[in-house]
Amino acid sequence: MGSSSRPVYNAASVFEIGNSLREARLRKELDFPELEQGTKIRAKYLRALEDETFDSLPGPTYVKGFLRTYADYLGLDGQLYVDEYNVRYGTGDEVLERRVRRSATPRPRPRQRRRRRKFESNVVWFALVGIAVITALVIAAWRFGGDGNQRLPLSSPAKVHTRTGGLLVRATKGDTLLIVRAGSDSGKQLYQGTLSKGTAQRFGTAKGLWVYLGSPENVQMKLNGRVVLVGGGRPRSLIVPAGPSS
Repeated sequence: MGSSSRPVYNAASVFEIGNSLREARLRKELDFPELEQGTKIRAKYLRALEDETFDSLPGPTYVKGFLRTYADYLGLDGQLYVDEYNVRYGTGDEVLERRVRRSATPRPRPRQRRRRRKFESNVVWFALVGIAVITALVIAAWRFGGDGNQRLPLSSPAKVHTRTGGLLVRATKGDTLLIVRAGSDSGKQLYQGTLSKGTAQRFGTAKGLWVYLGSPENVQMKLNGRVVLVGGGRPRSLIVPAGPSS
């Protein structure tokens, strides 16, 4: 298609937007129907850009968007055309933005850009590996930890005051993951979260409970006011049969 397309500059170093677009189009031997299909911009707007009749376009935002798209499609620097339009037709803020952008720190050299991309890629890789490892540990603890379901004793307990009834789970030695569902492991979820050391949760047992403890060694449990020995140093799930509710 000939030499690379470059804007045409006059003596004042301000290039002619429309003429440079037109010359680039003619060098590439493109017609408006083809350009309309390639840029998705109506042909009459493309002609307006080349004629610099910007008032015939819907507004400044459209002008700048069309300029960038059309120039880029012709192999030119679309941002350069937007900057030139801002200087000649834009507001003071747009002119100041252009000057600030031009006076900014130069772009990093190719070697620096390659190092930065490599560093960013490594950070993303290690983050993904870390997430995968944590996910695998959680799944393993859930599927293989503990000794299976353990039925807590419930030998016809005497009626107790509602303030002490039900199942009380308290973290005494450290934090633990606690999941509680109604009836079974597929029942309605009543609680899921980390039970911090020194805090407790109480649950009614009218429909029975399924309880999962991530760190049972950190937990003290009471069923209707009676201490229940949990024990074990691995994740464990337990079943509380239906009984008096708090």
